[in-house]
Amino acid sequence: MTEQLRVVVADDHYLVREGVRRALLSDGSIDVIAVVRDAAELELVVDREGPDVVVTDIRMPPGHSTEGIEAAHRIREKHNNIGIVVLSQYNDATYAMDLLRNGTAGMAYLLKERIGNPRALLEAVTEVASGGSRIDPDVVASLVHAGRSSSRLADLTGREREVLALMAQGRTNAAVGEELHLSESSIEKYVSSVFAKLGLADEPHVHRRVAAVLTYLQDQQSAQPLEG
Repeated sequence: MTEQLRVVVADDHYLVREGVRRALLSDGSIDVIAVVRDAAELELVVDREGPDVVVTDIRMPPGHSTEGIEAAHRIREKHNNIGIVVLSQYNDATYAMDLLRNGTAGMAYLLKERIGNPRALLEAVTEVASGGSRIDPDVVASLVHAGRSSSRLADLTGREREVLALMAQGRTNAAVGEELHLSESSIEKYVSSVFAKLGLADEPHVHRRVAAVLTYLQDQQSAQPLEG
């Protein structure tokens, strides 16, 4: 029997917590080891239990701001092997950019409406547990609308697509250069070209990088649509 993934769920609303818990338990591959109500309790449980994945709301007490995202970053600083799935009712790419500011590996951002489709949530949990990424298609669409469609990836050269794929793994320019046996300055030129071809030349640097990665992830997800 395949070993179950150990998951901690955090949300301050009982009905949402219960909905997430039931969705995760629906096919027997996941063990929900704890359910908590706020970010502080989440971090304590994670330190104590060492789960494979955390599924957390974006807004929780005390401030109902971005406690879930900030907790996710603190957790990853201490436990870089734990996957993170952030659930949000907000179709706002700014939150996704904030979540992915240090890289995309092992991170997922889903809208809460996906709780009604257990398969989507289960796939996201499985994906981040193995170091992958999953971004809600509706959130990606809100970011890359107005001409920033994944079809622009067709304009990239083979090398530019390789660079973008490695960026999507959360690698720095130096790490991408090491993987491809190219200088960091060469990678910077490829990255600048990717930004230009995706229509991101005028965006702040960190937003360009995340937007480019989200465009790549959208293209990958469209090739493997969610079930359900």
